[in-house]
Order: sequence, then C-alpha cells, then structure tokens
Amino acid sequence: MNQVSRFATLAIGLSFVVTACASGVPTDFTKAAESTVNGVVSIKSYVTTRSSQQQGYYTDPFSDPFFDFFFGPQQRRQPTPRQQEKPQQRQTGLGSGVILSSDGYIVTNNHVIDGAEELEVTLNDNRTFNATVVGADPTTDVALIKIDADDLHVIPMGDSEDVKVGEWVLAVGNPFGFTSTVTAGIVSAKGRSISSLTGSASHGIESFIQTDAAVNPGNSGGALVTLNGELIGINTAIYSQTGNYAGYSFAIPTSIVKKVVADLKEYGTVQRAVMGISFGELTQKLAKEEGITATNYGLYIGSVEDRSAAMEAGLKKGDVIIAIDDVPMRNTANLQEAVAKKRPGDTITVNYIRDNKEYSTKVTLRNSSGTTSITRPDDFTALGCAFKSLSDETKEQLQLTTGVQVSGLKDGKFKDAGIKDGFIILTINDVRVNSQDDVEKVYKAIMKSNATDKAMFIVGLYPTGRKAYYAVDLAN
Repeated sequence: MNQVSRFATLAIGLSFVVTACASGVPTDFTKAAESTVNGVVSIKSYVTTRSSQQQGYYTDPFSDPFFDFFFGPQQRRQPTPRQQEKPQQRQTGLGSGVILSSDGYIVTNNHVIDGAEELEVTLNDNRTFNATVVGADPTTDVALIKIDADDLHVIPMGDSEDVKVGEWVLAVGNPFGFTSTVTAGIVSAKGRSISSLTGSASHGIESFIQTDAAVNPGNSGGALVTLNGELIGINTAIYSQTGNYAGYSFAIPTSIVKKVVADLKEYGTVQRAVMGISFGELTQKLAKEEGITATNYGLYIGSVEDRSAAMEAGLKKGDVIIAIDDVPMRNTANLQEAVAKKRPGDTITVNYIRDNKEYSTKVTLRNSSGTTSITRPDDFTALGCAFKSLSDETKEQLQLTTGVQVSGLKDGKFKDAGIKDGFIILTINDVRVNSQDDVEKVYKAIMKSNATDKAMFIVGLYPTGRKAYYAVDLAN
C-alpha cells in the first residue's frame, strides 16, 4: 500500500468514527455491563460419582456428552485413580443463570442442571445458596430454578423480536469459571437453526439469536443483553470444532424463554402447542417440481395429521405457509418460534399458498394429545405400582436372564391397561428392563420425546409362563 492509500484509508476510518459518534451510535458499554453483572449468577451442579467409584475412577466434569454438542469435541483428560480415603468426592458441572425476580427465580439452560443431585448458586457479591429445580424443558433447553433469597438484582426482560441484525449486544456469564465476564458483539442473524448449519440431528426447538460475542464453556445459561441492559436471550451454544469460541454463539430468544418460564412456574411443565403437520423449507427444486410460482419462500406441508389443528383449519398437503401472524416464514426456525410462543387453545393466523393463490385461515393450536387441556408434569408414580428385580430362582424357573416384576399394584395407568400384580416385564418399547430404574428411564424418555402418541408397549409373562402384551397410554 502506498503513502496516499494509507492516508486515504485513515481518512475514511476517521470519517466513520466521527460520523458514528455524531449520529448517536453507542460506543460505551459500561452502563449495560454495570447493570447486568449483578443479575447473572454462577451455577455449579454436583453429581455423586457412583459409576466412577464402581470402576475406580473419577471423571472429568466436562466429559458430559452435552458439552460435545454445545461446545464441540473436547480433549479428554485421563481419568484419575480413585482415592480410597475420599469416597465422598463429587464431580461438578459449571454454568450461568439469570435472575428473573427479586425473590430468587433464576433461568438457565436445561443442560446445565440436568441430572444434578445438588445445585449451588453463587451471586456476583459471592453469596452462595442451594437451589431447587422448579421445572425444566429439554426441548427448548430452558430450566427454571429457585433460591431462598430476597431483594436480588433483576435484569429487565426485553423483547427479542424488536432486536435488529447488526445491533450491539453483550454476553454476560462465567466462562471457564471466570465470574462476571462481559463480552461484546453484534446480532449476526435471527431465527437460526444449529442443526441446519452442522448437518446434525435437531436437538429440539431451534430458533436462536446468532451473535459474534465471545461465549465459552461456563457461559451456558448466561445473559445476552442490549446496550439498554435488557435481557433478549439466554446464551446456549457455540459453533466450534475445538470446543472453544470460534466466531459464532447462539442464544435462546426471550420470546421463547418468557413463555417457557411462565409455564414452568405456573404448571411445572411446558404447555406445548402443535399444528400437526410435517413440513420442509421450499426450495427452487421443490417449487419447480410442484409448479409453485406464487412464492419463492415458505414452508411446504408434506403431510397433515389426522384430528390435528391444521386439519381442522383446512390446511392440506402441498400448501406453502408463507406467514404466521404476519411474520414471514422463511425457514423452519421461524415456524418453531412462532408456535413455541403459544399454548394449546391459542389461535394463530396462517397465510398460505395453494394452487398459486394466497389464502388465510385461523388455526386453534392443540397439545400433543390432540386437545386443548392443561398438561400436567410427568409423574412416574402415575403408573400405580412398584417394580422389583427377579430372584435367581424365578429366572431359573422361567429361563430368563432379565426382567422386572410388577408389585403393589393399585389404581393407575398399569391397572387401567389390564396388567395384574406379579406380571414380569421383559421389554418396554423393545428396550430390555431389569430394575425399577430401567423402567423409569424408559418412562422419562417417552415423556420427554416430541412424539404425538406417548405409550408403553410392554412384552412380558406371568409367573405361570403365560406370555402377555400390553399398551399403556401415558397421555395426561
């Protein structure tokens, strides 16, 4: 570069700074930082290392598979031989949380608290509290916890829908355990899906705010705020091949967080609305194959479920949804966010293309069971029985290697399905079971799934050797 070019470039740069300052573009982040650091907490999760002790090792606290998804493949540390003199040693996870109310409600990520036996919350002033889980939603990766405290600093809730691409934002959290860390960036995109970028399977509802504010392990559950100090997102993930920040981070928008938190607080579980359709983004190839010329974007309906909200509203296979409540539907994330903000019973306005003509219809959303009733929290005791492992004598007599026996049967879902006391369960949904813990794991997996029909398909036999099959409806 010659001398004239250097001066020209410098002049342009100085001109940009002067223009930016003159036009009122904020350049001071201190106000937003000062008003938010006291509203972000550090969360440590503790889990007794039972399996590690049995094997004679303690594990790396960052070896959880969730870290691979949210922070990329990790470099594993070699396991440390168990110290016999410290059997009480526990492994920890680390994350962040955002104070939502002065009386101690805190929002964080589900993957921060998932499976924890104990949660320790540390405020910015170094006060420490034990926390209880109010509720959690793996589908959105949002969790609500509570500490027994008063007069806490609250970050005001903003509206993520008002945030514009290119707007300055701050990420506040505890990366690598460095408390009260603030990083700055801009909103790079909205309505972003991680699975669409990585080619991996979807991990639930994905409609993230993408930023270039530096986020690292430990930031999960922390705050994404505007320069006015308003919360617009909960930092959740980064796009990285190393496990550390590599240019892009993702936050759950408050448009989803507010609704999920309100549901968890009021009902203990999320009231999730569904339209009852399968769909994909309209591509040029698909538009050409189907002769669609009236739009070059939208969500193509591949099928409509029976007795669904979409069927009731008159939507059909081949329709292209172009807007919901006047918000354009350009990708999967747009529709996920639009519906995730609603509850069963809410009505949305859907604009769609059929035969290259635009139509509009009202859709009253339903829950996964096809109704608009309130969904109650998962309760394993609703099965109405206990389970005991088989004795060696019973296994030998019936020539079994695994199985678990129903005992203490009372009113509940098993009795309603016709199961009798003493029935021996061999498999549930093709999964072999050998203990009550196995049954509970299968139950929780079914209840956490997005399947429309939640049921246990059980194969087993009675002590007489008679084989039997049962379908247990788990719908609330």
